[in-house]
Amino acid sequence: MDIEEIRNDFPQLSQGFIYFDSGSTSLKPRSVINKMKEYYDTSSVSIGRGLHSPSTIVTNAYEKAHEKVRAFFSANGDIIFTKNCTEAINIVAHGLTWNKGDKIVTTYLEHNSNLLPWLNLISSGVKVELIKCRADGTINLNELKGAIDENTRLVAIAHTSNVLGSIVPVEDITKMAKEKNALVLIDGAQAAPHLKVDLKAIGCDFYAASGHKMLGPSGTGVLFIRDCTVEKLKPMIIGGGSATDLTLDKITYTTGYSIFEAGTPNIAGGIGLGAAVDYLTDIGMDQIRKHELELIGYLIDKLRTFDKVKIYGPDDMNIRSGVVSFTIKGVPAHRIAIILDDLGKIAIRSGFHCAFLLNRYILKEPDGTARVSLYLYNTLQEVDILIDILKDIVKNA
Repeated sequence: MDIEEIRNDFPQLSQGFIYFDSGSTSLKPRSVINKMKEYYDTSSVSIGRGLHSPSTIVTNAYEKAHEKVRAFFSANGDIIFTKNCTEAINIVAHGLTWNKGDKIVTTYLEHNSNLLPWLNLISSGVKVELIKCRADGTINLNELKGAIDENTRLVAIAHTSNVLGSIVPVEDITKMAKEKNALVLIDGAQAAPHLKVDLKAIGCDFYAASGHKMLGPSGTGVLFIRDCTVEKLKPMIIGGGSATDLTLDKITYTTGYSIFEAGTPNIAGGIGLGAAVDYLTDIGMDQIRKHELELIGYLIDKLRTFDKVKIYGPDDMNIRSGVVSFTIKGVPAHRIAIILDDLGKIAIRSGFHCAFLLNRYILKEPDGTARVSLYLYNTLQEVDILIDILKDIVKNA
């Protein structure tokens, strides 16, 4: 893995800033940008309906992008393109038929995108049971197993915490849920860009991810639906492309992913997402993981030299992804982010990170944390620059 060659693929890095906010949105390589530009320059047509050559070419490219994503996730089922992970999760929340007394089991670890859609169902008579995680982001699996009963319709769990970087044992949790015939949805927004995800091995029913976090364009996301589960899910939106025929007394609906992608989709985005998956595959997720672990370990070791710094997340590097959250005693998280931007052109994230319950009730941080999220284009030298500025912040705190 040639880090300098990789950095040359990302034009935004030439501006001289240090980007440590990939947990929010990743930068885009030229191959993704060029694929989207190629679509707009040469084949800016719709898909699926035209019989002319440009439409056929683009339709094939869009369908091939789905297959690329399916292969990337080792998925056995339908791959649906969405606008983000949030929409993917909401397709499931709105698409399943809920009955009064149904139960959903989830955790305090979740991002709002994997929490609010389920809490919103309480008014329909659905029970939501929240399992507390430990302060390092790990979950008591016995407690979780005890919460999954005969009334549990769905277990909704993050694959990786966007605050703590903790990697959740989703394969074990899926097995627990299946013992009670419960469906499983995994929020993979933070895992998909950083880990090798094998959906056949995990065995979940639904897996959601955001394209914009995994080098893809903004406005792209993914929902995987397992083959034997797809019939349980109704499309949230129907319209153009949803039917193959229509008479006054009969609608013949389409099958496969297209039933969930009504209307003209984000064609350029879908093709760009396919290019992003190509880029990640060419480098290799194992190589990306190895590089990130080196960066994370180096950063954490440096942060531990500061008395006033508190680091969050698991100590075991085997269950930690590319996120390091911390606080500095006496310095609000937002203040840390502003100083880093002003003095070092360093971009980090600060605050609750859309995980209010985790910050308030588990971490006991009413103002949230400062979060450094690392990716394949970051370097040890960039971490050193970050540490040098943090040294001054700590000294003056």
